[in-house]
Amino acid sequence: MKLQMDMELIEKLTILSDAAKYDVACTSSGTERKGGKKGMGNAIAPGVCHSFSADGRCVSLLKILFTNECIFNCAYCLNNCDSDVRRAAFTPEEICTITMEFYRRNYIEGLFLSSGIMGSPNITMDLIYQTVYRLRKICHFHGYIHVKAIPGADLGLVERTGFLVDRMSINLELPTADSLQRLAPCKSRHTILKPMRQIQNGISSQKQELAVYRESSPFVPAGQSTQMIIGATPENDYQIMRVAEGLYQKFQLKRVFYSAFVNVNGNAMLPALPGGPPLLREHRLYQADWLLRYYHFQASELLSEERPDFNIFLDPKCDWALRHLEFFPVEVNAASYQSLLRVPGIGYKSAERIVKARRRNRLGFEDLKKIGVVLKRALYFITCSGKMMYRTKLEENYICENLMRDKSQIPRDIREGGYRQLSFFDKELCADYQLLEQEIVPLQQQIVSI
Repeated sequence: MKLQMDMELIEKLTILSDAAKYDVACTSSGTERKGGKKGMGNAIAPGVCHSFSADGRCVSLLKILFTNECIFNCAYCLNNCDSDVRRAAFTPEEICTITMEFYRRNYIEGLFLSSGIMGSPNITMDLIYQTVYRLRKICHFHGYIHVKAIPGADLGLVERTGFLVDRMSINLELPTADSLQRLAPCKSRHTILKPMRQIQNGISSQKQELAVYRESSPFVPAGQSTQMIIGATPENDYQIMRVAEGLYQKFQLKRVFYSAFVNVNGNAMLPALPGGPPLLREHRLYQADWLLRYYHFQASELLSEERPDFNIFLDPKCDWALRHLEFFPVEVNAASYQSLLRVPGIGYKSAERIVKARRRNRLGFEDLKKIGVVLKRALYFITCSGKMMYRTKLEENYICENLMRDKSQIPRDIREGGYRQLSFFDKELCADYQLLEQEIVPLQQQIVSI
């Protein structure tokens, strides 16, 4: 195996940042670490990413692939071994140079590093390990790092990498083993779940050690996440949510990401998608996922085998409330925290504020508005001191008709057809593009001296 050294750094970055745009699992919240006097950068608990695209993808991480070369032929992947795409590969030194120089210029606040499989899973994982080791120990970079573990790689390599990064993730790829076997026969559920279990066990073991000794090198302090492609295979929303629920319960994942399928290969085994990627379906799955993680819902409450897909016109919480009007209206001055969480328009933070504020005074609708309750949704489902905000009917069709007038039920970018994925080299969105283009070329000369 030979890493490419004959290609300009700007060319590699253009190719490998663009190749990484379909990997959406790049959240950065959950860890806090001071940089110290001998290093550069730090990580904060709210997350290093302060800018997000319309569908939640963060854009202030340097998000790249180590290489887009790959020995696998996954039907849904643009970079599979049969694709006619321009190939490139970084060296560990090049990634360190780019990361450090971009951080100094305030272009990025952290690194998201994934990769195609070059040579073998072990070779690729070792190159990723060399990269993050160099960043941490030689370049003394203390900022946020998220890497993708390579399924099938030696578990010792995965473990050593886990002590150097903030978050690791392993893509589940597709919701079921049957779909994975059909579209990615080179991969198996076993090789994906084995390192996922290893990471979970490592995190759990460290928590126990910290409780006893109060000192230990952090192992994946921000936890692990995964990604599923949505729309490439025939699974319904209920099946997908059951898989996500199982992952949260069995592996204590921080996030499950849902990526609307984009048919980049024109493979006959894949759906044509004449209407484009299923972005609204992706959006509904994210909303439902939030209900699982923060609102104590279960997948079986939101969907069932008889009703397996989400309502495209209403968000999952509003849809659930309309089907369970027997629980409403809720009296905000008396209802439990759990009951408040079920009210459309009341978020988990608003519910906490309500419980705290009503200890001092009885709350009215003006108070709820100040607290942050979205009254245009909540007014159909709550009372304050026994009274509703307006004279309204607790009737499904009436409420549904009014809720559907709320334009926020469907994101503006999807509603107006203006959605597109952001690119690191988007000339329209990056005001400093020309400056960036001018400054990146001299970085080639700094690789040797770093």
